[in-house]
Amino acid sequence: MRFTVAIDGPAAAGKGTISKAVAAHFGFAHLDTGLLYRAVARRVLDGVAPLAAAQALQPEDIARDDLRTPEVAQAASRVAALPEVRAALVAFQRGFAARAGGAVLDGRDIGTEICPDAEVKLFVTASDAVRATRRHAELIGNGHDIGLAQVLDDLRARDVRDAARATAPMKQAPDAVLIDTSDLDIGQAVAAAIAAVSGKITGEKAE
Repeated sequence: MRFTVAIDGPAAAGKGTISKAVAAHFGFAHLDTGLLYRAVARRVLDGVAPLAAAQALQPEDIARDDLRTPEVAQAASRVAALPEVRAALVAFQRGFAARAGGAVLDGRDIGTEICPDAEVKLFVTASDAVRATRRHAELIGNGHDIGLAQVLDDLRARDVRDAARATAPMKQAPDAVLIDTSDLDIGQAVAAAIAAVSGKITGEKAE
């Protein structure tokens, strides 16, 4: 069975957690597409040209343990705005989405650009304050010394870049189900996503 779930949304809204949970629940493969851009960004910070970094991306680049830093996050947002970088990574993402057995992809432009024909599209969001608090706790937990105000500023700056870029800007697809996690715990958010996917699967089986 080929069944694609596209999950988009801004940073720290919970789409990564939701995507992993949905994939595990249905036995689908999962791809955090943001890691592709973080891996490219990490190589760019190491001195490699953006396009060359994207074209030569290897599985071990995505598995690096230094991709979750604020520096890499900001660099990822910048390289993701480059059309040539996005083009170099499109084929990889679409190939993953088309694999047999089902696939869940999360990112910024999955439902609008990468997989516009996905069977299910979700847009996961939350308020700026909630997202900043979550990301700040994550960064502090990982040993980063950064203030909440700086995290909020970084998130807002990234949101502007992601939504305003000329190529594949971040936005909710017209047919995407909106899940606002501001007032939801993890269990509630995951349940909402699973319900949306289950409804579509049930509907297809009934046709």
